[in-house]
Amino acid sequence: MASGHEDGPGSGQEEMKKPSASTFHPTLWGDFFLSHEPPSSPQYRSLHPVLNDTPVSTVQAVPVSLTGTNRDSGPRLSLDYHYEDEISEMLHIIYNSNHYDGDLNVVSRRFYLLRKSGYNVPSDVFLNSEDKQGNFVDTDIRSLLSLYNAAYLRTHGEPLLDEAISFTRRCLQSGLENLESPLAEEVSCALDTPLFRRVGVLETKNYIPIYEKEATLKEAILEFAKLNFNLLPLLYCEELKDVTVWWKNLNVEANFHFVRNRIVEMYFWMNGACHEPQYSHSRIILAKMMGFITILDDFIDTYATTEESVQLAEAVFRMQISPFVHVGQGCHNFASRIHKGFLPVLIKDILFIWEELGIGKSYRVFHLKKALKQLVQAYIEELKWRDENYIPETLSEHLGLSMRSSRGSPILCASLVGMGEIVKRETLGWFLSYPQLVRSFDTFVRLSDDMASTEREQKGDHNVSTVQCYMKEHGTTMQEECKE
Repeated sequence: MASGHEDGPGSGQEEMKKPSASTFHPTLWGDFFLSHEPPSSPQYRSLHPVLNDTPVSTVQAVPVSLTGTNRDSGPRLSLDYHYEDEISEMLHIIYNSNHYDGDLNVVSRRFYLLRKSGYNVPSDVFLNSEDKQGNFVDTDIRSLLSLYNAAYLRTHGEPLLDEAISFTRRCLQSGLENLESPLAEEVSCALDTPLFRRVGVLETKNYIPIYEKEATLKEAILEFAKLNFNLLPLLYCEELKDVTVWWKNLNVEANFHFVRNRIVEMYFWMNGACHEPQYSHSRIILAKMMGFITILDDFIDTYATTEESVQLAEAVFRMQISPFVHVGQGCHNFASRIHKGFLPVLIKDILFIWEELGIGKSYRVFHLKKALKQLVQAYIEELKWRDENYIPETLSEHLGLSMRSSRGSPILCASLVGMGEIVKRETLGWFLSYPQLVRSFDTFVRLSDDMASTEREQKGDHNVSTVQCYMKEHGTTMQEECKE
């Protein structure tokens, strides 16, 4: 098989199976974030008094208040983390009141906020919105939009919410061309991406101009939201500088030219999971772990021979580099790069996280290392499929392994490691038991990833994807499979 990179002397005699290397375009960001300079102390002092005073003076006016009209504006303006105690108290009162009479708009927004906050609200609160034949009653667009967003917080076995989505989508699509701003923008955005699925910081950016046009606009809240939104990027840029410096120290372009040089995009992805400022530590850990996992994934998937991949796996299992001492001559260059670049930094960063967490929290690093080792073990098991040209008979058999190699679990684990006191030893122990919630997340990541990358990856020597497996099992086309 053709080599994906140049080997040292003696490579012509090697019979190691090597995948076809993929070519990724260079990073678009260069050293942009390395030159970032944080605001000076006087600049910070000029901003923080306003930020600190505003919540106290406007707390009664926060739109997230369930007695107001725009009950979901607080989270959409990224102001909710300033009022966690007040919001928690209000949600608890609303939930215990068990009051769901009133117009569909109010009921839908209450349902959305409560379910999004983890309250077990039954879907039958919408039964009053149906006629005697069990069909939803057509009503105003604002109420239909609220119902549409609320229904996407459905779980399995809730046909009422399934029907609500179908009904409201038809109504919103048919009425969109007759709407005026800002409702037209709201509906158009919802039809593209329901509210629950949007990235928090991007939603704030898009929603502030919409909120400015709302009849229920509160100037103090708008000013606070704009100030808060302008402060957050300052923190993000500092974090990106930290992560970019770390990535540059790995010397990725020279040592690992086969790797996707996407550290900024990785950070932004992790930012989408937790954009609030109190999770800064978690975002940095997440971005770095995503960088490590990307190197592992691209090395094993698109560059290394099976022998090299197994040697790297053994090193990760031991969290040391000694397995490379006895590597053959053909692997010498690779071993040198791993010795001087990747593995020492991986071990150093894990030890740094250990020390930074402090006494009483070092157990979190143990769980993170275990999650990383489980991922690498899944990678090695997949190599056997590749080398033997094995195609699973069913999608279920494929997912039995491929969901564990989706990278979802270690990323979730890394997010917990950087969290505050809410994460306990029992939480991580439960996580590593691979419960159904984590299995479902891994399955979602695997299917999403395969639908996006199958066509590109199958041009080289890769494992058969879940898409191809499903096509073979059910006799469908790629377009039909992705729709399913």
